[in-house]
Amino acid sequence: MVFHTRNNQNLIKQAIEKELYAYLGGILKSTKSVPITINGTEDHVHILCIMSKNITLADLLEELKRNSSRWIKTKGNEYKEFAWQGGYGGFSVSQSKVDIVKKYIDNQKEHHKSVTFKEEYIRFLEEYGIDYNEEYLWT
Repeated sequence: MVFHTRNNQNLIKQAIEKELYAYLGGILKSTKSVPITINGTEDHVHILCIMSKNITLADLLEELKRNSSRWIKTKGNEYKEFAWQGGYGGFSVSQSKVDIVKKYIDNQKEHHKSVTFKEEYIRFLEEYGIDYNEEYLWT
């Protein structure tokens, strides 16, 4: 799963990112999903997990974004306007590619020194053959 902050604002500060990722992991566990790795940068998050068969992707993302947004707003005045984007990207990963995807997610900060999130996300959409209207991707 991939989702970003509303308008791609750099709001995920280093001081809270590890706590945010742990919080997201807790939400996954509460839905009977299994977190494998969670990481990102100042403006987006990648989550690799084994989804519970008892929840839809849309419902899982709603839980993750709603609860983490409420939580992050308790972390100080600089987060009082925090919001996630309206949408998300959900991609399946074959078991043979889990280690590769995990390494990719764990290496986000280094990766984004040379590739922007927008470039990365559009590449994902095109690689997976997903039709999109760029007008709706970044809000």
